[in-house]
Amino acid sequence: MKRTAVVTGASSGIGEATARRLAAEGFDVVAAARRRERLDELAAEVPGIRPVTLDVTSQESVDELASSLDRCDVLVNNAGGAIGLEPVASGKVADWQRMYDVNVLGTLRVTQALLPRLIESGDGVLLMLTSVAGLVSYEGGGGYNAAKHAQTSMTEVLRLELVGEPVRIVEVAPGMVHTEEFSLNRFRGDSTAADRVYEGVPGPLSADDVADAIAWCVTRPAHVNVDRLVIRPRAQAAQHKVHRV
Repeated sequence: MKRTAVVTGASSGIGEATARRLAAEGFDVVAAARRRERLDELAAEVPGIRPVTLDVTSQESVDELASSLDRCDVLVNNAGGAIGLEPVASGKVADWQRMYDVNVLGTLRVTQALLPRLIESGDGVLLMLTSVAGLVSYEGGGGYNAAKHAQTSMTEVLRLELVGEPVRIVEVAPGMVHTEEFSLNRFRGDSTAADRVYEGVPGPLSADDVADAIAWCVTRPAHVNVDRLVIRPRAQAAQHKVHRV
């Protein structure tokens, strides 16, 4: 029987690229996100992908996803995102709340719902798509840093709590990735400001680059756990050190 992989936030960016890549690796892929029309287009294009409408901030929606699955061998917790670049002193509480709800509590809901299936599989992989923002803080990133640090901590705790269970706990933490929506959402739809983030950077990561790393992690032998994989473009040495031409 083919293994089943669930990918959240699969309607665009890294989530969509991961769904495509895991389908190519032979998984039955459940592509889950809020924007069902985009998922339907993806499923029509790529054999092996099943679209499921999912809002990770809704327990009812997460429960419906869980009840629709016969099995789950791999869970890629990809749903997340950043909003705003204001300093902590003027940050909007609603933005911080939204980032925490999606990145942290959304991940918690989906993990709790599908963890029993991962254990039942006998060789489950729970992969958290975090960020280097969860490892090193930077000015203007207060809310996103806080949310991603929390998600990274959750990953570390899960690995401790589940030792001895047939589930691998993997964290993939990307640096600068140029996707169609991440920076656009962060800058509240200002495409000029969003494009400026990547201006002059030779070869920022693409969604496919990250999907390739995710696929490598989840296809290792059952006894091999990739605790944390940090992936950046060659042009980015650190959050504050980016080569531009």
